[in-house]
Amino acid sequence: MPVVSNTELSGRRLEILEGARRCFAEFGYEGATVRRLEEATGKSRGAIFHHFGDKENLFLTLAREDAARMAQVAAEEGLVEVMRDLLHHPEKHDWLATRLEITRMLRTDENFRARWQEHQALLDEAVLTRLTRNAAQSRMRTDVPVDVLHVYLDTMLEGFLSRLASGRSVEHLEQVLALVEDSVRRGT
Repeated sequence: MPVVSNTELSGRRLEILEGARRCFAEFGYEGATVRRLEEATGKSRGAIFHHFGDKENLFLTLAREDAARMAQVAAEEGLVEVMRDLLHHPEKHDWLATRLEITRMLRTDENFRARWQEHQALLDEAVLTRLTRNAAQSRMRTDVPVDVLHVYLDTMLEGFLSRLASGRSVEHLEQVLALVEDSVRRGT
C-alpha cells in the first residue's frame, strides 16, 4: 500500500472541507447526503469519514473554523464587524444558510447542542474579552453590564444570521449595524 504524506493528507482534508461547505450551502445539513458530499468533494465516503468520522463531525469542523475566524475578527474589531463581513462577503459564509437547520438541531438534539456550544465558546470568549477591554478603556456604555451587552450582541448576530439565511432583503442592514454599534458605544 502506498504511503501518503502529511501534506497530501492535509490537502485532501482541505478539499473535503471546501466541497462540504459548498454542499451544505446548496442542500442544507439534512440535504447534504453522503452521496452529495462525495460528489461535492470528489472523495469517497471512506476518505471523508477517515478524516471526519461522520457528517456531523464534518459539519462541526466547518462550524469550528468559522467560529475561529469570527472570533479573530470579533477580538480585533468587534462583533458588529463580523456581521458586516457576513453582509458584504456572503460568498465566504454561504454555508451559514444552514443556520435555520442548526437552530432546530440545537433545540432538539442535546448531543449536537453540547458539541455546537463547545465550538461557539471561542467566539463568545473573544466577544466578552473585547467588551471587557472596551469597558475598561471607557470606549462603550457603562450603564449596562458587559454580560448583558454580550447577550444583546449575540442576539443581534443570531437574528442577523437568520435574516441572511432566509434570503430576506439586506436593504438597510448596514444602517441597522450602525445603530447596534452606536447603542453599545454611546447608549440610548
